[in-house]
Amino acid sequence: MYAISETELARNTRKILDRVSSQGETIIIQRNQTLIAQIVPSPRIMSATQALEGLGLKILSPEQSDAWLRDSME
Repeated sequence: MYAISETELARNTRKILDRVSSQGETIIIQRNQTLIAQIVPSPRIMSATQALEGLGLKILSPEQSDAWLRDSME
């Protein structure tokens, strides 16, 4: 976790959001040394196509793997 002031957030929003996105770091925003908010990275989501590619298997087409992913969430 990394703590910053609300002023620093206002001045460096893009840089801070890039840090959250690329490094997966949680940012704590403070006002007068009091926690007022947190910026937390969203969970990384992988498509079924990406998951299958990672295994080196080419069993399903991209359309089929996306359909499988949708079905698996129901």
